[in-house]
Amino acid sequence: MTHKVHPKIFRIKNLSDWKSQWFSVRKYRENLEKDYRIREFIKKQLKAAAIDEVIIRRTANSIQILIKAARPGIIIGRGGTGIQDLKKEVIKKIFKGKVKGIDIKIDVEEIRKSETHATIVARNVAEQLERRMPFRRVLKQTVEKVSQNPDVKGIKVRVSGRLNGSEMARTEWLRKGNLPLQTIRANIDYAQENAHTIYGVIGVKVWICKGEVFE
Repeated sequence: MTHKVHPKIFRIKNLSDWKSQWFSVRKYRENLEKDYRIREFIKKQLKAAAIDEVIIRRTANSIQILIKAARPGIIIGRGGTGIQDLKKEVIKKIFKGKVKGIDIKIDVEEIRKSETHATIVARNVAEQLERRMPFRRVLKQTVEKVSQNPDVKGIKVRVSGRLNGSEMARTEWLRKGNLPLQTIRANIDYAQENAHTIYGVIGVKVWICKGEVFE
């Protein structure tokens, strides 16, 4: 039996970096839990912003939260009021209002090519399944749209669950192009999402290969 490894974790420090960029011996457990809560809160509050990832950097007296999204205007709001409101909500919900001596800064980075990011593609597939669209049409349209981008060398989309309301759960997938999962220098972007339908939860997994990276 082979051991399945998360494609992103497999390539940490070779092709990508950690999403939590800090180190602490005494408050490691506390900071890690807060990072998880911050990410879950932001993704839940800003579903319409098409968020790819949330990077958190910590120093002794500051926390920087970088949000990478395809629709940054939803986060920023008019005159930047959206970021200020989000900052207040994070302080209230996550830190319980106790941030004395700690400067919290929220930055937003726009994603130009959303079809090359697995998280956004997986979320789009999940949203279409939630709107009760036929899964085969969703898979085919998604694969064709993403593969048209010249930066994408290969894509695989997999859905699992009670597809189209069938009695028995099953797994279906569609693949196009080159997807070398065993090659460490291959830049593989991976994400998984859940589509909550009236028949139950359908799991969505997306692999996108952006070519090989040489030193």
